[in-house]
Amino acid sequence: MVAASRLDDSHDTGGAERVFLALRDRVVSGELKAGDRLPPERELALKFNVSRPILREALRSLAMLGFLEIIQGSGAYVRQPDIALVSDFLTFCMAQQPDVLDDIIQSRIAIECQAIRLACEKASEADLNRIAASLTSLLDTLEDPVLGGQADYEFHSGIVRASHSPALTTLYRALTPLLMQSHVSRRRIVPSGIRNFLVDAHKEVFLSIVDRKPDEAEKRLREHFAIGDEYRRKSLIAEFSKTLPNKQA
Repeated sequence: MVAASRLDDSHDTGGAERVFLALRDRVVSGELKAGDRLPPERELALKFNVSRPILREALRSLAMLGFLEIIQGSGAYVRQPDIALVSDFLTFCMAQQPDVLDDIIQSRIAIECQAIRLACEKASEADLNRIAASLTSLLDTLEDPVLGGQADYEFHSGIVRASHSPALTTLYRALTPLLMQSHVSRRRIVPSGIRNFLVDAHKEVFLSIVDRKPDEAEKRLREHFAIGDEYRRKSLIAEFSKTLPNKQA
C-alpha cells in the first residue's frame, strides 16, 4: 500500500519542491560537492518517497539553475559553480523591476564602499597595477560612452577584486550585465567638458588605496558617486523639461 501510494503521487504538487529543497540544501552546505554523482533515480525516489516523474521534475529544476548536470545514461552530477548562470538569472529577475538602474547604483555603493576599505588593507601590487591600467583606459576612451563605460566598469571591478572578498566579488560579478548598462548610460549624460574632472576623481580614489587610507578612500568614492548622481539628476530634469509645452510669448 505504501509503494502504491508513493507511485501514485501525481496529486503531490509539493513533492518536487520538497526534493528540490533537500538536494539544493545538501549542495549549498557542502554535503554534496562538485563532481559528486547522485544515487540512481530508483534509490532517490524511494528515499524521498516520491515517484520517478516527480523526482525527475526536481532534478530538471536543479539542472536549470546550475546545481546539477544530467548526463544521459550516466546519471546526475553536482556541477562546478558557474557565476555566469547566477548572473543571467539575476539579470533576468531584476530587469523586470522598474527603475532597476537606480537600485543597481545603490547596490554598487554598498558593495564598493566596503570593498575599497578592504582593498586598502589587502590590495597586492598586481591589484594596484590592474587598477592603474584601467585609469589609462579611462583617459583613452573619454569621448566614447561604450568603451568609456567598459573602462569605468573595469576600474570599479578592480577595486572589488582587490578586496579579496569572495562574497563581495561574487555579488559584483553577478550584477555585471546591469552594472555595464549603468556605466554606459551614465557616461552618455556626462558633458564632455566634465569627463576629465571625473577621471581626476578616479585618480583620487586610486591614490587613496595606494596610500592605504580606508576612511579617505571611502570618502573619495562616495564623492565620486555623488557627482555622477548629480549629473544624472540634471539630465532627467532636462529631459522632463523638453516634454513641457512651450510658453507663449
